[in-house]
Amino acid sequence: MTHLLAIALPLLLFVAFWFWWGGNGKPLSPDELEQGLQQLQATDTSEHGREAVEQVRRLLRNDDGKEFVMLNLVRHRAKALYPAGLNYGDDPKAADRRYGKSIVWDLLRNGNLMLFIAPRMADFIVPDGADEWHYVALVRYRSRRDFLRFAQQSSRADKFVHKWAAIEKTHVFAVRPMLSLFLVRTTVGLALALLSFALYALV
Repeated sequence: MTHLLAIALPLLLFVAFWFWWGGNGKPLSPDELEQGLQQLQATDTSEHGREAVEQVRRLLRNDDGKEFVMLNLVRHRAKALYPAGLNYGDDPKAADRRYGKSIVWDLLRNGNLMLFIAPRMADFIVPDGADEWHYVALVRYRSRRDFLRFAQQSSRADKFVHKWAAIEKTHVFAVRPMLSLFLVRTTVGLALALLSFALYALV
């Protein structure tokens, strides 16, 4: 390996990562939105599916093409509730893990990433009527266009059956960080720079 390749290879990897990570794309047009929602509706024609499509519609309104983070508050069922005939056991955490594993590739292929998962540790300020969430998760989406693609790919019944078996209640909403220490581009850039130095030293 030449010195030039030791520099060029990590640089090419970083450029490829930069384009995959994105974060500043083209907004969805009204026609693209309606077509995407129709495709999403086709994966689940039940009442719950129609409600989910309307929730996605609210999220995708006024798309600006930019990245965002989805905050998920989740409460598990006391026991997993699977449809009759599915013998996965009654552990809701195990059911939630099955769902999580089933959507990893759906996230990554669209430039999305699970940033943070943390179980509830203790209460601090609790308003009257507050829900008792079991954990919080932060998921980064490259754009609302990519969220729609992810929703279409991950909403298959064989995946969602685990989610609804596990979750009694959830509150999910989109946020755009004003301040964040999740410096993914910087971290990847530094890692590839170290790789370049190491390769350069070996040749």
